[in-house]
Amino acid sequence: MFRPRVIPCLLLKGDGLVKTMRFADPVYVGDPMNAVRIFNMRLADEIIFLDIEASLEGRSISPDLVRRIGEECFMPFAVGGGIRTTDQIRQLFRAGAEKAVLNTGAVECPDCISKAADMFGSQSIVVCIDVREDASHEKKVAVRSGRKITGLDPVAFARDMERRGAGEIMINSIDREGTMSGYDLGLIRQVSDAVSIPVIASGGAGDLAHMREALHDGNASAVSAGSMFVFQGPRRGVLISFPEQDELMALSPLCEADLNGS
Repeated sequence: MFRPRVIPCLLLKGDGLVKTMRFADPVYVGDPMNAVRIFNMRLADEIIFLDIEASLEGRSISPDLVRRIGEECFMPFAVGGGIRTTDQIRQLFRAGAEKAVLNTGAVECPDCISKAADMFGSQSIVVCIDVREDASHEKKVAVRSGRKITGLDPVAFARDMERRGAGEIMINSIDREGTMSGYDLGLIRQVSDAVSIPVIASGGAGDLAHMREALHDGNASAVSAGSMFVFQGPRRGVLISFPEQDELMALSPLCEADLNGS
């Protein structure tokens, strides 16, 4: 039975795994390699690793760190953080990554998307669109770890990235990131309905019900989460986890029909 992808999104700061809330106050949650081993055992579909300091420091995510992740990771994984050139992407792919995630680089160097798609194939290029409300309460694309709000409309920007060759869009609500209060379904649906490439919902997942909403009400192709997979309980104790396969099957659009015998 077809099941939508469920993707842990892990944030890196230095060599450590951290988690933020609304892109602020990173909390150390452990060694990324330990998390990878757990997700290996729990048969996660794929993993996304994002270096939250790379764009601010004018560098790319470390190929050496990506190589170490690749040596442990049994599933496909994507990496992002400060990527701006095809040379950087080539190094990361040689280190073992299957996909490159561009965020600030996609806004500031949009031609890189076209060049990378031509060189490596659209399926390997993901554009992550971080969105937050501006002073007028309008949702705009944000860059540089969410610190700079641009004047770009996220729906129009997603269309432009598709036109330039991006193979996937990851749409992330900064205002909900880390809150575990649910995705921004309106934003996800607007973007999903505007493009024909897969859209990964991100920012705010707290349980499987939120994921199901993003898939069924938001029309997302896949769902991503961070806090849901690294925290446990109301006090947010650190515990790396991933749902059982039978729980994940409940996300399938065919599940209810199968259960009802139709």
